Amino acid sequence: MTKHIFVTGGVVSSLGKGLTAASLGMLLEQRGLSVRMQKLDPYINVDPGTMSPYQHGEVYVLDDGSETDLDLGHYERFTSGELTRDCNYTTGQIYLSVIEKERQGHFLGNTVQVIPHITNEIKSSIKRMGGDNVDVVITEIGGTVGDIESLPFLEAIRQFGQDVGRENVLYMHLTLVPYLKAADELKTKPTQHSVGQMRQIGIQPDILICRCEHSISRDDREKIALFCNVPVEAVIEEKDKDFSIYEVPISLVDNKLDELVVKKLELTAAKPLDISPWADLLHRLRNPRHEISIAVVGKYAEHKDAYKSIYESIDHAGMHHQAQIRIGRVQSADIEREGAERLLSGYHGILVPGGFGERGIEGKVQAIRFARERGIPFFGICLGMQCAVIEYGRNAMGLTSAHSSEFDKDTKHPVICLLDEQQNVTQMGGTMRLGSQPTKLDRHSISGKAYGVEEVDERHRHRYEFNNQYRQQYEAHGMRFAGTSPDDSLVEIIEIPDHPWFVAAQFHPEFKSKPLKAHPLFAGFVEASIERRKNRIESEQASEAKS
Repeated sequence: MTKHIFVTGGVVSSLGKGLTAASLGMLLEQRGLSVRMQKLDPYINVDPGTMSPYQHGEVYVLDDGSETDLDLGHYERFTSGELTRDCNYTTGQIYLSVIEKERQGHFLGNTVQVIPHITNEIKSSIKRMGGDNVDVVITEIGGTVGDIESLPFLEAIRQFGQDVGRENVLYMHLTLVPYLKAADELKTKPTQHSVGQMRQIGIQPDILICRCEHSISRDDREKIALFCNVPVEAVIEEKDKDFSIYEVPISLVDNKLDELVVKKLELTAAKPLDISPWADLLHRLRNPRHEISIAVVGKYAEHKDAYKSIYESIDHAGMHHQAQIRIGRVQSADIEREGAERLLSGYHGILVPGGFGERGIEGKVQAIRFARERGIPFFGICLGMQCAVIEYGRNAMGLTSAHSSEFDKDTKHPVICLLDEQQNVTQMGGTMRLGSQPTKLDRHSISGKAYGVEEVDERHRHRYEFNNQYRQQYEAHGMRFAGTSPDDSLVEIIEIPDHPWFVAAQFHPEFKSKPLKAHPLFAGFVEASIERRKNRIESEQASEAKS
């Protein structure tokens, strides 16, 4: 029978439930178990697809086209279990489903209520994750215990334990153990209150993950265990990681979390843990052979979570090449005011990510021109690719009014235009070109050599595309279309062959990158940035020798 682990959080938000759940999933997989991951979010939006990055961070897209919570990015980066639209449900989706059933007469005239109808729908979403080939389902409950929005989900997971048998369910609760500098001590009371709220709901946590800045003493662990009614070995310390989030699994192993879970759920199929690949990863991270700096020029640069997968993918490529990478978060709007020369000089690579809306577009275009003309390795993603097309048209081809019809409907040269299937779309949510789509590669191109195959599947999230009416004109001026849809109707990758490394993709390669397997395009970009730094150092040394 499939076992279920429910991960909840208390005291404050942003404790790292997603990262902890993903790390536990990875550890159980390393023990030979089949694991599936799920996130239940309490907000009323049907999905995060229409939410601002400032509100929610990035929208993580799955192969099946689902627009999901960014925590699913952690799940995919840490584990190998299949993620589908069943892996992320929101209050909006749950209520929408129940209301549609009510309209269809499924409830036979009964009054529709939170209990049992909403909680039954939540439990059904959890049950769908299990199966004969799944050993463990890890379900993270978004929000913080005590929030009114989370109550139906907490009630549902309480009932779920009764339905399937308490021996088949484990409740893991993350709390904060703050350090008060004035008193020079850790405070356990917030954890006691948080667990108290859980117990009032009817859930007794089996394991407590205690986030902290300083180590928790044995006395404090015993105090937490006593007041929270858990064994002292189930009070797990999780200190802040200053170096890397990829230290979290090792920290949990040191605190024997995986052993405790295997024992409590009687996972008899579990094998001894082999953490050596992860240890090797951290060794490469701690012992870099190169140091480079990369500028990420975006519209939402001040909000770190808006480009979460981008930053992680750069780190993966850095680990692959044993390089320490300093990422500069540069606002594209600032480039419009201060200029690319001032803000981008000194970087070894420039990456322009996706986004929506006109704000900051000209700053992105200026950044791309700076990278192209100075021979700086450049990587454009989604809107970054479209801006590269605009920049090249304006400054390398003489199409001075080249633009996207998204931003200028009356432009003389709409080099970027709306996808045909988007012409009559009226609703925003879930209506873009979404999910995994095939790309045919030119095997002689930079991208083709990086991938080493003739066709790949990559995830998309966009409405606009390269305007094929201009394809021959761009090719005549030196641009290479290194990747297209199999029927050649859509441009997927552009390159400039006489540039050290200039690649831009319509899709989102960051959604396919993993710590132990860097994405080929990110790896190629970082490698080119390392080469640029080497060349600059050699040039400076040669100049010094002459002087």
